[in-house]
Amino acid sequence: MSLNADLPQQHGVSDAASVSAEPVELQKLESLDDAAAIQAAYYRQTAERYDAMHNSEEGHEHNISLAFIDAISSLYQLETFLDVGAGTGRGVEFLTSCGKSVKGIEPVAELIAAGERRGVPMGSILQGSGASLPFADVSVDAVLECGVLHHVPEPEKVIAEMMRVARKAVFLSDCNRFGQGRPLARLVKLALYKANLWNAARYVQTKGKMYSISEGDGLYYSYSVYDSYAQLAGWADKIWLMPAHESGAKQAGNWLHPLLTSSHVLLCAVKSDAQKA
Repeated sequence: MSLNADLPQQHGVSDAASVSAEPVELQKLESLDDAAAIQAAYYRQTAERYDAMHNSEEGHEHNISLAFIDAISSLYQLETFLDVGAGTGRGVEFLTSCGKSVKGIEPVAELIAAGERRGVPMGSILQGSGASLPFADVSVDAVLECGVLHHVPEPEKVIAEMMRVARKAVFLSDCNRFGQGRPLARLVKLALYKANLWNAARYVQTKGKMYSISEGDGLYYSYSVYDSYAQLAGWADKIWLMPAHESGAKQAGNWLHPLLTSSHVLLCAVKSDAQKA
């Protein structure tokens, strides 16, 4: 039984993009030794079609998450945002259109340039790393990431920086390994995780690399926003978990929802001193 038999679905390319896009040179990527170099090379290859591959669908999981984030921002007077791993500026553009003050941080210069060519204001997205944010402590109301943490080997370091910079809220819109694959595989993954055996299983599965490479998403690690729950619970006073896909509400009767039902989940962590408007 494969524990990630359905993973290409979560990292897949949209139908339109898969027809028109040039193929990613996977063999060239796999020949590189350094994980960070592999992911940077992938984004350099795909920068010009990044939006067609990842941002073209209105019902995309991160677009749904951004709509939730906007709604929550109205409740808790969140006016300033930092988007970690901003890519070509999807989150920056959306939240700016909602009247928010937004900055982005992105390590890949080619993605920043592609966003600016599309109309994102120059200077809105700064080049830098999520593991070392060039912002002061508690300097913005909220910090978010959309699909970034499953690309980094140590998500806890990025989250620590997000918590340092955020004044009121942190939002994670990302993968949930426990909601991917066939029903039995989901239960097996959860059991291995609870027994502290998941990393060992993943080590064997990936032959020691701990990551996989796909045409639709480049280099990715096995990740769930639930992995980061305890870390954020130590910082926030309120945490909500929401399915980040259009069919999410249909599973509401399942008591394991969204843990075992949703491949993508939005985790919202808010501090108690973030008073409602």
